[in-house]
Amino acid sequence: MSTVLVIGAGGVSSVCVHKMAFNADIFSSIHLASRTKSKCDAIAASVKQRSGQDVATYEIDAEEVPAMVNLINKIQPSLVVNLALPYQDLPIMDACLEAGVHYLDTANYEPKDEAKFEYHWQWAYHDRFKEAGIMALLGSGFDPGVTSVFTMWLRKHKLKTIRTLDILDCNGGDHGQAFATNFNPEINIREVTAPARHWENGAFVETPALSKKVEFDFEAVGPKNMYMMYHEELESLSKFIPELERGRFWMTFGDEYIKHLTVLQNVGMTGIDPIKYQGKEIIPLQFLAAVLPKPETLGETTTGNTNIGVIATGEAMDGSGEKTYYINNICSHEAAYEETGNQGVSYTTGVPAMIGSALMLGGTWAGANGEGGVFNMEQMDPDPLMEMLNAHGLPWNVVEMDGPVGF
Repeated sequence: MSTVLVIGAGGVSSVCVHKMAFNADIFSSIHLASRTKSKCDAIAASVKQRSGQDVATYEIDAEEVPAMVNLINKIQPSLVVNLALPYQDLPIMDACLEAGVHYLDTANYEPKDEAKFEYHWQWAYHDRFKEAGIMALLGSGFDPGVTSVFTMWLRKHKLKTIRTLDILDCNGGDHGQAFATNFNPEINIREVTAPARHWENGAFVETPALSKKVEFDFEAVGPKNMYMMYHEELESLSKFIPELERGRFWMTFGDEYIKHLTVLQNVGMTGIDPIKYQGKEIIPLQFLAAVLPKPETLGETTTGNTNIGVIATGEAMDGSGEKTYYINNICSHEAAYEETGNQGVSYTTGVPAMIGSALMLGGTWAGANGEGGVFNMEQMDPDPLMEMLNAHGLPWNVVEMDGPVGF
């Protein structure tokens, strides 16, 4: 029985808080805070209707460390779950350090003024968290998160080593909008328009954004174009799998999405540098995010499935030579909405956030030898999370492939 404070009130937070409420034996007291309290109140009302559980709500600016510390001290949670924007990771970690409370997030830190998301800013907190005797778990979403755990499960049970790794993220859902993103528009567009990077022979190789495209036939979705991108789990996986020769991340996008994004780039709407408009400074991308449909509003109209997984090739655990395995999850947008009122992309991130929280609160995941510090999902035993995925709405499947990927 534990008290938890969740920061952020978007679609991922909504899923996570609903799933926490469905597991009241673990999460006995749930508190939700964001800059806009009305969003928290709407989530709390849905949770009450669907589960009968109460969620306390608060207004907070997560970048104001003293205010965050005051809120944490008032609530006295065992864990702070950061489901706000990546820009806010460091101030929330600072607040947790000062208050002496465990921390969890789903996406690594990214400065506001540069589309460059890397772990080194958060890894630098390791010694301070260890000295404080508290734990920070980074990237407890799907990708990063479950994809990292999929990889380490294969390395524990199927492959002695991993030579090549491909992470495939397919959203086969249709929301009926001309152009919309399935998670925070600002973060989504910054990711997609950034140069692609993949790991090869001990270093990152950079290529232009969306310059490499491959068609792949996804189960429960069909053939889709996927584009090579950079994603933060490549940084951590290349660190924790030292033998990795090549690691790549792929995400699917429809032709209409690419067309709209290209036009928006060409007219300057994806820029992150301030411009003057009617005597005020605005960020074009932030203005665009304000006028696009909010991801948390897409659940009711979204149909279809997501299919996210990893394909790994390496030396077989049983000594039978090189083998290739594909492990993935298929999530129904309709089923996600029926259970939590949110679409599948929010669901696939919010559920692992709940599971990671449960494993931390129960002491199953407690860092190295139970000591504090900052840890990625790859450093945890994969088996408990894999078991809980099957029990909480994200069942997975693993198959042996005929050979390595041909792309």
